[in-house]
Amino acid sequence: MLRNLCLMLSLLLFTCSYGQQPLKHIGQLREGDLLFHIAPKGNAITEVTATAEDYAIDHVAVFFRQDGKPMVVEADERGTVVTPLDSLLKYGERFVVGRVKGRLDKERSVANALQYLGRPYDHLYLADNEEIYCSELVQLAFVDKQGRPVFSTKPMNFRNADGQVPEHWTALYARHGMKVPQGEMGTNPADMARHKRVRLKYIIATDK
Repeated sequence: MLRNLCLMLSLLLFTCSYGQQPLKHIGQLREGDLLFHIAPKGNAITEVTATAEDYAIDHVAVFFRQDGKPMVVEADERGTVVTPLDSLLKYGERFVVGRVKGRLDKERSVANALQYLGRPYDHLYLADNEEIYCSELVQLAFVDKQGRPVFSTKPMNFRNADGQVPEHWTALYARHGMKVPQGEMGTNPADMARHKRVRLKYIIATDK
């Protein structure tokens, strides 16, 4: 009882969008919800990807519960890892919650994502290696009730609004003796947030 009360009190630190009303109940987050990180100042990723409802999104994590505790599984600089929700929502961070519509197999999708734990992070965003980046993890893991993939890959874009490839990307791939893989198949979190099967619900954030 005391543990549940402490959890509910901690949730009062969160806010949700579309009016910034308090997120009062952890039950608003469902197994398999996608948490899309909003980059307030933008970065190399958001410079070459489309916005989703005017949000500049640069990361995605998958919500689930482990022994009753709110967690996420995500692919970041540490590799594919499980992170407590309260550690993900650092002071001032904002995430828009996306919910997959239709007959998502939530349990199987989360289980699929957890099978990739320990995989190193893919700094080159390539599909033909053992490393994994954030939206690739979701694309590989999420399936419907018939076991069919929910998300497909599409040609990757590394050009900004002016049609130029930013120096960040040319330098990154040059260090590996590669050309920028413009047009290679892959995913990005902003496109995933804009997918027809994803409904953006509200923002959760810690007070600033």
